[in-house]
Amino acid sequence: MDEISLDEDSMTNPFFDGWTCPIPLKNYPTIVMGHGAGGKMMNDLIGHLFAPLFDNDLLGQMGDSTALDLSALNAGRLAFSTDSFVVSPIIFPGGDIGDLAVNGTVNDIAMSGAKPLYLSAGFILEEGLAMDTLGQIATSMANAAREAGVQIVTGDTKVVNKGHGDGIYINTSGFGIIPAGVNIAAKNARPGDVILVSGTMGDHGMAIMSKREGLEFESQIVSDTAPLHGMIAEMLEVSKEIHCLRDATRGGLSAVLNELAGVSKVGIEFEETKVPVNSAVNAACEMLGLDPFYIANEGKLVAIVAPEVAEEILEVMRKNEYGADAAIIGTVTEKHPKRVVATTAIGGSRVVDLPAGELLPRIC
Repeated sequence: MDEISLDEDSMTNPFFDGWTCPIPLKNYPTIVMGHGAGGKMMNDLIGHLFAPLFDNDLLGQMGDSTALDLSALNAGRLAFSTDSFVVSPIIFPGGDIGDLAVNGTVNDIAMSGAKPLYLSAGFILEEGLAMDTLGQIATSMANAAREAGVQIVTGDTKVVNKGHGDGIYINTSGFGIIPAGVNIAAKNARPGDVILVSGTMGDHGMAIMSKREGLEFESQIVSDTAPLHGMIAEMLEVSKEIHCLRDATRGGLSAVLNELAGVSKVGIEFEETKVPVNSAVNAACEMLGLDPFYIANEGKLVAIVAPEVAEEILEVMRKNEYGADAAIIGTVTEKHPKRVVATTAIGGSRVVDLPAGELLPRIC
């Protein structure tokens, strides 16, 4: 098999014309069953698409598992997470299933205060998926991993018959190192604590929904998919008195606050007018009869922190590119344990419960 050379442009925009295997990918404009059969076609797919884009020494071991030497990391505690991504459509305003898969698992790891290090990537490809589309998605994953400072070190590829996979599904698992002295958990919220969000709510879910429904607004709604561990590290430099962190994905802000209230056995109160919401997202929600507090995000977090450090942490968040719209929205209380209550714009109160079902299916 001839070697291929990749310059910076080809790493960003992969091309197929230079691939010269005995059964070259360029002769297969779409995925076929043979690409998951373990033979030459599968080796061609891995060797000429995934391996060059995700290239690192650990992935280069090409074994059934990857051996990781953690001795130099002084790893006292590890954070480990796994997630599967079935978003539809697979390419949407602001991102695609590739960067979503990397950022989603990076953020899950980071919510324990950990520094994410290594990821795995499992692909379930549907027969007929365009090779160009797979190349775009794999490139997005590689770019997202580089931005997040993580390595994809092992993976798997399977192909299912046409009509059984909806294009592509991706599973990513990963782990990171929790720094000494950090104790972040859903059970740690205390009465008097302050609740912060890192930015506008509902962006990702409404970006997906507007794409599905063909909705157009004066300003386009784009997904907020982004890695948040860098901002969390900056917050922890201010104070370790960060009690709870959650990324507000499925179920949005309401699901996160209800989960934290329930596990910590406390009440939570917030003011609706203090929660930042993009005007286009708000308009789309009004049009569709949805509540932005129930809509998913993929690059926003909820933090519950000690009151004496809240303002300083807020300032640090706002200096980060992914926290420019951060805001203090409420407090933890002894009243109404396990319930979330919102103060409305006209001064009334309402209970913000968990959604009864999936308002927007297939958003991650």
